[in-house]
Parts: sequence; structure tokens; C-alpha cells
Amino acid sequence: MAKVVVVKFRGNIKQYYFSAGDLEIKKGQHVVVETTHGPEYGLVIDPAYEVKDEEIVTPLKSVLRIADERDEEVVARGLARRGEAMRVCRQKIEEHGLDMKLIDCEFTFDGNKVIFTFISEGRVDFRELVKDLASYFHLRIELKQVGARDETRILGGIAPCGRVVCCASCMPDFRKVSIKMAKNQGLSLNPGKISGLCGRLMCCLSYEDEYYADACKKVPKIGGTVSTPEGRGTVITTDMLKMTARVKIEKDGAMFYRDYPVSELGFKRCAEREEHADPDDEKDALPDKKSDE
Repeated sequence: MAKVVVVKFRGNIKQYYFSAGDLEIKKGQHVVVETTHGPEYGLVIDPAYEVKDEEIVTPLKSVLRIADERDEEVVARGLARRGEAMRVCRQKIEEHGLDMKLIDCEFTFDGNKVIFTFISEGRVDFRELVKDLASYFHLRIELKQVGARDETRILGGIAPCGRVVCCASCMPDFRKVSIKMAKNQGLSLNPGKISGLCGRLMCCLSYEDEYYADACKKVPKIGGTVSTPEGRGTVITTDMLKMTARVKIEKDGAMFYRDYPVSELGFKRCAEREEHADPDDEKDALPDKKSDE
């Protein structure tokens, strides 16, 4: 058995596991942990608990110590310098005429490096920029280019649903999202209605896709012809939650609409839809947008 603790870092909702060793660590405490990039300062979101050795994914890094006042002062100094660093970097970007947008910066816990995060439409030759920044800060400089989805995760924001965007609040990793998911749920394919703040397809389209993908095969196609207890008609709308369909029926010179449970309708099942699937359905971004993956 090994004792582990769950930690997350500033600006990242992803959870990481570390060996707690003999330390008694509680939820809400800050700790200094060993990482591949050196010591880092993080927040404990689950107290130390024991797991079986076979459940551990190796190598498992260790908690170096519970953070003390000196560690907190180091972090505070880094955060205090962030505003100046952002200002200087933006000024240098403008001086070099580079096509890049700075969105974040972070001083590493050991104080040896500052990481600037930016977005750009293409590749950027920032070698001279790095030299200027290194001579100003007298630290190692790292410039990290990310995509539109990462920008939204870093900056956050309110999604169309009124909640904080999933990528910045509850989704540790980006999920693959496709146009087919929107089609399965019967949503409008208007980019303004199915895209998030990043301009890509909304991540939440994937949450219930398994249900809708299965339900889509069990309901008639909109515009298709079905047989009903009152005769043949045309499907106007479907409700994949209630598993019903609204059908337009013309009979004896009259036309009327009626809702039927799908089980009462006769129609060709949708197995052939997959055989003639549109290759664009699997795209992980809107057709007119550049993918970040």
C-alpha cells in the first residue's frame, strides 16, 4: 500500500497524484511537490489516502513538504511580478512587430524561469524577442504557443448556458467534438449557436452524445415517410428524450398533425445512415475554423 495525495496547480483544473510519504496532509493545504520541471507549489484537493501498489501509475513523484510562510512569499512575489512581466513582454512584441497575442505569464516556483503563453495564427520567429526578455529579466525565458481552446481555458469566461466555461471549471482534458454530435442531437448547425467562446464546437456536445447517437438510430428521419395507425404521413419533428415523433397526415382531403410514440410507427431504421455518413461530420471544429488539435 502507498499513501498518495491529489494536487492541482494554479490555472489548471487537472488533478495530479503524488506520494505523500510519511506526511500527514489535509485537504486545503498547500504543498511543494517534485515535478519533471522542478519543485512546484500546489493545492491539495483530496487528503492523503492509501491505494494498492498495482493501482499506482509509475513513476509517482513525491510531496517534498507542506508549504510554509516562506514558500507562500515566493509564490506571492511571482504573482506580484506578473503584471510588469506582461507589460514588458507586450511592449517587446510590439517593438519586434510580431503577430502574436500574449495571454498569460508565470514565474516558476524556483524563480529560475518565466513562461509566457501566447496565441498566433501561424509560426512565429521569436528568437530575438527571447533575447530581449532574457536580458531584461535575467531569467530563462520560455514562450509557449497554444490554440484558441487553450486561450479560453486560461482566460475563462461565461458560456452561452450562463455557467463558467467547462474547460476552465470542470473538464480536465479537452474532448473530441464533431459536427455529427450536433446533428445527432437535432441542433441547429448555425455556428453561432453550437460554438463556444473559443470559436470551436462547444465541448458539452460530447456529454450526452452516447445517448443521442443510439436514440438517433431508433427514431424516423425528419422529412421521411412513416406508417401510423391513421395512415401514412411525413415526419415533422422528433423528440429523442420522449421517443416520440410529430407526423403530418393527409387523409380524405384533410390534413392534421399528431404525436406518436416511435414504437407505434413503421419506418426504415437508420442503420444505413452510417453507411452514407458525411466525412465532414467527424471534424473536430467548425468547417470554417482552423483546428488546434
